[in-house]
Amino acid sequence: MEYQDIIFEVKEGYAVLTFNKPKKLNALGERMKKEIADVLDVVDGDSSIRGLIITGSGRGFMAGTDLSEISTDRTGAETKLMSLHGQELMNRIEKLPKPVIAAVNGYALGGGTELALACDLRVAGEKAKFGVPESDLGVAPCYGGTQRLARLCGPAVAKDLLFTARQVGAEEALRIGLCDRVVEQDKLLEETENLMKTIIKNGPVALAACKTLVDDGLNMSFEAVLRYEAELNDRLADTEDAAEGLKAFFEKRPPVFKGK
Repeated sequence: MEYQDIIFEVKEGYAVLTFNKPKKLNALGERMKKEIADVLDVVDGDSSIRGLIITGSGRGFMAGTDLSEISTDRTGAETKLMSLHGQELMNRIEKLPKPVIAAVNGYALGGGTELALACDLRVAGEKAKFGVPESDLGVAPCYGGTQRLARLCGPAVAKDLLFTARQVGAEEALRIGLCDRVVEQDKLLEETENLMKTIIKNGPVALAACKTLVDDGLNMSFEAVLRYEAELNDRLADTEDAAEGLKAFFEKRPPVFKGK
């Protein structure tokens, strides 16, 4: 697919997806959704790509939905369909069996915060702004943001941000758990890429298992997820990566994982 609203780069071991509608603060429109979905297909299907970084160009990470594409006479049924499609896209990001890091460079509002929440980790530049201001428009977040925000930051923090529609800067986002680290603005991509390189040097099969255990475990009983943890480790023990990791340890060298 030829991309118009995003830039997609494959680097050594990972890929970078950059939203590229800077004049609209990278607002999420239908074409961008399709392009993001195509990138997820590419990343999921290419074993040489072990992680994905998502960021934005200009002053915005993603300033929510592109309101210019929304008709003022849109019906409830049409809105529900848009919501379901948006949730499906966010779920695909969340379920990608590879690490996904949001490098939040600027405004991440509405759907932008919802997309960042669907990523595994969030690194914020000093100028980053987060917010779920939909109630100011008489609506509510509809791409899974209400639930991911409550699960990540707690229900009280979620209600504060949802009720007030206020924006929070990078340092407050870090304090309330909305982002994982704050870095100098001009070093955002560099620091995020360094983090990704640190992650992907580890076994890709093991990383996928860790991601699954954490995400799925949140919806399971403690006893059930412990059994699930043991089952996945049973499978991991028989992989080539596990054998390579142990061999490399005793040979005192870095392991060479193949994702098998």
